[in-house]
Amino acid sequence: MHSETTKLNDVLYLVPDRFGDERGFFSECWNKRVFEELGVTCDWVQDNHSLSLEAPTLRGLHFQAPPHAQDKLVRCGRGSLFDVAVDIRKGSPTYGQWVGYELSAENGAQLFIPKGFLHGFVTLEPNTEIVYKCSDYYNREADGVVRYDCPELAIDWPLGGATPVLSQKDSTASGLSEFVSPFTYRS
Repeated sequence: MHSETTKLNDVLYLVPDRFGDERGFFSECWNKRVFEELGVTCDWVQDNHSLSLEAPTLRGLHFQAPPHAQDKLVRCGRGSLFDVAVDIRKGSPTYGQWVGYELSAENGAQLFIPKGFLHGFVTLEPNTEIVYKCSDYYNREADGVVRYDCPELAIDWPLGGATPVLSQKDSTASGLSEFVSPFTYRS
């Protein structure tokens, strides 16, 4: 597995090896030993799978507050998407900074997003599926959101001038300046 640290120290960009022939390919997306060598020691408890019919559908920026905070390992099962992580750990030297990567069924890339980060994505083509592991169970009371187009974050979403398809929750979210983070940076 090829791995790269990102400008947000704890977020990892990963590309699993693929072994292909005329039938297609095989890829090992998660292996406990390999991830432990990379410093990722999550106990995955939930797998999520989401389909977005239209492009650009934008979901996020979401988080789960402690004590139900979630680490996530994100990949694209079909189509392509632009996946974003934003540091929201109070006291972090990268607080409010973001990274974004194209994840696609074709490139097989994954993004590891630890607790203390917002997560969101926009689909780049119709019928895009996102698949991700979570280290804690979903909890409605711990669910949080920050507005995707918040000026303080200035995320460069690849929308090509189009208006994204949003949920009610995402379209009415507050910006970062109104947000009080439940996370604290630990060096």
